[in-house]
Amino acid sequence: MTVELNHTIVSAHDKQASAQFLADILGLEVSPPYGPFIPVEIPNGVTLDFMDTTGAITPQHYAFLVSEADFDTIFARVQERGLTYWADPWHRQEGEINHNDGGRGAYFDDPDGHNLEILTRPYGSGS
Repeated sequence: MTVELNHTIVSAHDKQASAQFLADILGLEVSPPYGPFIPVEIPNGVTLDFMDTTGAITPQHYAFLVSEADFDTIFARVQERGLTYWADPWHRQEGEINHNDGGRGAYFDDPDGHNLEILTRPYGSGS
């Protein structure tokens, strides 16, 4: 059996701005609109489809596995923008990164409060 995540919908108050934020931070491109969505395709083929909502947004968590070099580049963008970042998903270790499983990881929020994570080693992969 082959099962792959193809896409997910990301609620936003300004879908264009939120899609552009993610694309800029990760060094990706915003794709042309598709119906009510503004897609950002991740290199593994999964698409995050940003869609406007007028109601309250329940924050979601989106984790991106990146190389060590990409971590440096993305983390530099986070710092250049003056974004608050944390070593943990509960936002208790502000201004720190983690070294879980022998890698590095950091959490930061997007404009709608979604908890974004960059990490260099999958959880449970050991050191």
